[in-house]
Amino acid sequence: MVIDIAYGSRTLHFIPPDVVTWLGTLDIAEAPELNDRDEAIRQALRQPIGLKHGLEGIVKPGETVAVIVSDAFRQTRADQVLPILIAKLNDAGIPDTDIQILFATGVHRAPRWDEQVRILGPAIFRRFKDRAFAHNPRDEANLVGVGTTSRGTPVIVNRRAVEADRRIVVSAVVFHYFGGFGGGRKSILPGLASVESIARNHSMNLDPAEDRLNPDVRIGILDGNPVAEDMLEAARLVGVDYTVNTVLNRHAQIAAVFAGELDAAHRAAADYARRLFAAPISERADLVVANAGPSRNFVQSHKALYNAYQAVKPDGRIVFIARCEEGLGGEAFSKWIRLGDRQAIIAGLRRHSEINGQTALSTVEKAPIALFVTDMTEEEVHTLGGRKSPTLEQAIATALSELAPRSPITGYIMPSAAYTVPLPA
Repeated sequence: MVIDIAYGSRTLHFIPPDVVTWLGTLDIAEAPELNDRDEAIRQALRQPIGLKHGLEGIVKPGETVAVIVSDAFRQTRADQVLPILIAKLNDAGIPDTDIQILFATGVHRAPRWDEQVRILGPAIFRRFKDRAFAHNPRDEANLVGVGTTSRGTPVIVNRRAVEADRRIVVSAVVFHYFGGFGGGRKSILPGLASVESIARNHSMNLDPAEDRLNPDVRIGILDGNPVAEDMLEAARLVGVDYTVNTVLNRHAQIAAVFAGELDAAHRAAADYARRLFAAPISERADLVVANAGPSRNFVQSHKALYNAYQAVKPDGRIVFIARCEEGLGGEAFSKWIRLGDRQAIIAGLRRHSEINGQTALSTVEKAPIALFVTDMTEEEVHTLGGRKSPTLEQAIATALSELAPRSPITGYIMPSAAYTVPLPA
């Protein structure tokens, strides 16, 4: 058997060695694009989950509406949802002039014009380009406080969102390594929040009693996860009137759509996403060969390393295929990972929590057992705590040599590690 792995313009050929007892291939389930996609979206809008009324029973003529969408770093297919959603608003008596679009960037950069066209679709972009605004978490003049969560997070968010009469979130739901699932509540915090609010919320990633990541903050967990629960409480303080949640297949097509109340519709989408992206495993393996897929830098590929780590034994090996042609992923992450020491990163996060620091902490815990097949330099890989192999074949050979005393050597193959989440069966 030969497995072809896309690597930039090249293809890597992986022949699973016979010396390994392969426990299986962990991959996301196949899901077709929605049949008659536009009608399926209309049907979801007509039958909202957790609400007594559809949009026409929520918005009233004369009200202003903020439609909140994701930034350029997340695929949602809002371009396919927005024409139908906005037509529904127009039919309910809300003209374009009373609608604005907000890009929920969190601490990411604002989307460029070409990215806005891709996110919104050309027709919606032309109609709303003068009423489409990127959130800035540091622009105090455009931030306003609406309260404090029970966990002490000040909810300071985008002024345009707060001043609108109605707020509608359009997002995609996927697993998230500390928020449980992306989309929904995350479009408000961190999406439209201040750096202060984001830092306070993300500080809950750390165990309050020990120098480690908080074991209650886990991928795929919403209830009992303090980060996720705090996000939901913040979103409720802001007030979200309606949500549209997509779940995309491996081809970035809409496989399912769930509209309705903030939490109820999000949970329905999360249940579907779990069935699509979770890979049940009965045991961890000695070796995991994981392909991160297209990833311009390490920060983008980190979720693939995180997922692979869930399938490997603590003293096992990960062969990690991640091109990362642009290197580590920017200075914000680099300054954290260059601290090098786990304790130093934790100390820095206790002073000021930020997502790049949490990614760095997660990385230094996982990269030491990884052999990287990558375009990153040896120095960059060393900074992450891993080792670079010149070829896929050499990475496999090194891993097998180091695992050789074991018999048998067990393994998993993860062709789409960025999306596949191994979970106990």
